[in-house]
Amino acid sequence: MSGRTGATSTGSDVLVIGGGLQGLSSALQLARRGLRVRLLEAEYCGRHASGVNAGGVRTLGRHVAEIPLALGARRMWHRLRELLGDDGGFVASGQLQVAENAADQQAAQERIAQLQARGFTHEQWIDQQEVHELVPSISPHVVGGIWAADDGYAQPYRVVTAFRLAALRAGVQIHEGAAATTVRRRDGVWQVEAGSARYAAAQLINTAGAWGAELAGRLGDAVPLQPGGLMLMVTQRVAPFVRPVLGAVGRPLSFKQFDNGTVVIGGGLRCEADAAARVAPVDLASMTRSAQTVVDLFPHLRDMQIVRAWAGVEGFLPDQIPVIGFGRASPGVVHAFGFSAHGFELSPIIGSIVADLVEHGSTEWPIAPFAVDRFGAG
Repeated sequence: MSGRTGATSTGSDVLVIGGGLQGLSSALQLARRGLRVRLLEAEYCGRHASGVNAGGVRTLGRHVAEIPLALGARRMWHRLRELLGDDGGFVASGQLQVAENAADQQAAQERIAQLQARGFTHEQWIDQQEVHELVPSISPHVVGGIWAADDGYAQPYRVVTAFRLAALRAGVQIHEGAAATTVRRRDGVWQVEAGSARYAAAQLINTAGAWGAELAGRLGDAVPLQPGGLMLMVTQRVAPFVRPVLGAVGRPLSFKQFDNGTVVIGGGLRCEADAAARVAPVDLASMTRSAQTVVDLFPHLRDMQIVRAWAGVEGFLPDQIPVIGFGRASPGVVHAFGFSAHGFELSPIIGSIVADLVEHGSTEWPIAPFAVDRFGAG
């Protein structure tokens, strides 16, 4: 399935549909392997989930199928400047998932034991004293937590920009405002219409995010993806009080404090989305609940002001893990979509996997659990 053959008159070996991080990472890796790559993005690169997320570089709390990929991706994050020429604002702060009661503690310790039985040691239990040494200002009711020392965070739009610029330097042709309206295969070549332009290539990469299942369906691969909104809020500047990224065992939460004092609160904050209109209105009631969780953990923040909130559209799958791998119904297709609000950290490794599949027809990474046909007929 090598993309080195079958170049068309457009000069492309590969067409990538979708300019989020998975698409940009894939395009970059393919170009660095000598392929001629063209990327089509309906709006602008990073407009939705890739640019509208909490920026967590997280192996902590992953579905077990994702852990090998997440650990591989994390190694790449620690040398992101070498890979992209920019570190994307990556900070190796560690991530801590706090346990607030005995039930949380039991659940956390059971998870750690299950992971260790599989050979994974990246999550470690730390007790109440160790939590308070890491985060002295946290509420005294916290009894411990799961600690991932090499995790951290980055700045999403800076990361998107770094991948985009690196892809351009590698020779990728990026077309923004180019929604793919027609996709067909003719004489062994994929032909795509976007506006008044037509593009063609032997290989097609579907990294269309929340619209990935729609494209997959047109290619004959039915996937039960549900679009949804993903929200974030940022606060006023406050005095430094936390360095690690924090989450919670028993309730949704992800937040971090940047060096400028602002706090970004996320953690899978969901809202409704209109995929056809490509919009997700902010749901203030849901944000209030997450803000209350932060105040429960840090009572001194009770009067902290929220200064901005925003949302993007993401695609969620029933088992909360993505589709990664070859299409089944049509030749020359690779899918990578449906990351269900936790694809940011995986993005460096996804590009390598997609490039492996196109260049070699296989990859050493364990992607069988992410097969597009795992849902049956959809």
